[in-house]
Amino acid sequence: MKQAIGTSGPVHVLRLEPGEDLRPAIQAWATKSNIEAATVISAVGSLSAAHLRYAGRADGIMITGELEVCSFSGTLAKHGLHLHLSVADRDGAMVGGHLLPGCIVRTTMELVIQQIEGVRMARAKDMVTTYDELDPQQLPSKP
Repeated sequence: MKQAIGTSGPVHVLRLEPGEDLRPAIQAWATKSNIEAATVISAVGSLSAAHLRYAGRADGIMITGELEVCSFSGTLAKHGLHLHLSVADRDGAMVGGHLLPGCIVRTTMELVIQQIEGVRMARAKDMVTTYDELDPQQLPSKP
């Protein structure tokens, strides 16, 4: 097990607009804002397309239509993202998985993101999983 201990930092409130691609928009924001570590604490909105990957599969699935975001969680930093998304279609059928590029905002996507101070959420290739996995690092204390 790897661990780093942080403290609550600023809370960021974001709204993504129709047509924006969720994953690249969040990654660009985290990079521009120099975010070392953060987590999604609230998310509501809708998508016109959701591109998801299921556990154990290399390829993703694309779902289109009027999709309501039911849950959205994970970790994010300028070093990379690990986000999971669940959506329901207009009949209430729900699907979820690992967030891939291609999740397009339909009407709005409202995000509340909690920054974590004193921690770097780096990503490093894991030889067992072959994925870039979380490598939590303790940052030096600020004077």
